[in-house]
Amino acid sequence: MTRSARLSPRRAIAVLATLAAAIACICALALTRPWATGAPPVSQADAGGAAPAPVASISLPDHPRILVLGDSWTYGSAASAPTLGYAYLLGPLMGGETNVNGSRGSGYLVPGIDGGTFAERVAELDASDHPDLIVVQGSINDRKVPLDGYDEAVRGAWDALAARYPEAQIVILGPAPQILPVEAATAEIDERLSRAAAARGWPYISPVGQRWITPENYAWIIDSGPVGRHHPTTEGHAYLAERLTAALEGLRSD
Repeated sequence: MTRSARLSPRRAIAVLATLAAAIACICALALTRPWATGAPPVSQADAGGAAPAPVASISLPDHPRILVLGDSWTYGSAASAPTLGYAYLLGPLMGGETNVNGSRGSGYLVPGIDGGTFAERVAELDASDHPDLIVVQGSINDRKVPLDGYDEAVRGAWDALAARYPEAQIVILGPAPQILPVEAATAEIDERLSRAAAARGWPYISPVGQRWITPENYAWIIDSGPVGRHHPTTEGHAYLAERLTAALEGLRSD
């Protein structure tokens, strides 16, 4: 099963403690903003990412209900606790609540450990939920398989998601590089997703194109050891939550 941010009361105290630690980390990052002194965004040719698309806007209530659907990064892999993953931190940062649906290894073409492909997992979502915002993250997991049929798989998953939650606003969060330089397949996935989102008028956020992860900050954002296996550290997840929050707030029209 995928992990959900809707936890039982028995775990509330532990979750609050870990969340407090994460918020403290985020506050420290917000004050120092270590990414602010890094290299500025670069062109598609330099970064290997998709060219910027026209920016669509979103309108959210003060306390939005957010569904985050993604892969192991959304699951919270390599954080000291999965609930310190970026997706779990996003809700409090946005002043709302997050329902987290992350499956390790999952992509549009490949099934995951905790669930199937993105389309298969969309089919299992609770249609009675009413998220205000859906963030679809990733996935680098498709980079190791032929991308024949990729665009069709993306279209099928997104069509199903929009049909299941017709009133929700959907933002696509592209893959983030787990290693540098950005792999060619990751850059291609980023470009394909950017084009697909632009065709629908959906906002697209590109960690590749916006250079969220650079040689200057890679060492503390990514755990490249045998345990982390190129997933974000606890501090890295807090950083990603901060960057995603800023990107989403920048899209708001209300």
